[in-house]
Amino acid sequence: MKKSQKVAFQGELGAFSQVAALQMAGSAMEPIPFQTFEEAFRSVVNGKTQAAAIPIENTLHGSVHENYDHLLKYGLEIHGETFVRIVHNLIAPPDVKLREISTVYSHPVALNQCRTFFEQNPQITKTPFYDTAGSVKMLMEKRLPASAAIASATAAEIYGAKILKRSIEDDRENFTRFFLLKKPAAGKRAAKLPAVQRWKTSIAFTIKNAPGGLFRSLSAFSLRDINLTKIESRPLRGKPWEYMFYLDFHGHLTDPVIGKAMGHLAELTDALHVFGSYPAAA
Repeated sequence: MKKSQKVAFQGELGAFSQVAALQMAGSAMEPIPFQTFEEAFRSVVNGKTQAAAIPIENTLHGSVHENYDHLLKYGLEIHGETFVRIVHNLIAPPDVKLREISTVYSHPVALNQCRTFFEQNPQITKTPFYDTAGSVKMLMEKRLPASAAIASATAAEIYGAKILKRSIEDDRENFTRFFLLKKPAAGKRAAKLPAVQRWKTSIAFTIKNAPGGLFRSLSAFSLRDINLTKIESRPLRGKPWEYMFYLDFHGHLTDPVIGKAMGHLAELTDALHVFGSYPAAA
């Protein structure tokens, strides 16, 4: 019998990251929760897990900058991406009724994404907690009176809680993008790529602070009609007012056109980091 793949994620069982891990790694994977993102990265580096499901950006709150820093620090390779629709549910122990609720626990971001619910229910106090699914776990363990949590439906199922009100988030177009990260494969890449609808590649680079530097760097892609799907700058640590640029584009590194673009870019940059090519999420 094939051994299941251990996939690390930040949070408790039932977190949205676990949902992402399931989408990317399949039902045979074993989810392994960690308290912090860095612990999840380290678990892959030291071999305790084979992969990690890590959030990289949200449609409402932008990039998770901490995880871009970890990508550079730990050198893991992107093997896949997925989008998870963030549906926030009001969850409580089975014997608690909606009209009894006076306190709601959840991660500060989740609480902030349900402002309309709290405006409509001013009698309810929102209380920050370190994790969405963790707040459900805590409620079920402590059985706090008149209390509820905001988390995923998966968390309610795992901990035996009850959903009092579904989809209380303000914006239904709330999605988080996740990466599936693994150690870089030893040896050469396979000569024949799996048949997928579209490939995507993620990189980061630095350039000299000179007029037209960024324009010339991006021309490596525009001259070859390569579609850029994201570009973002982040301050470069230790070098005030200099920046690292993060770029996503369609195509695979083994594609000759992509190879020429990367060669062109390498001539114009001070440093170039390749995070990997991976099947683009639908």
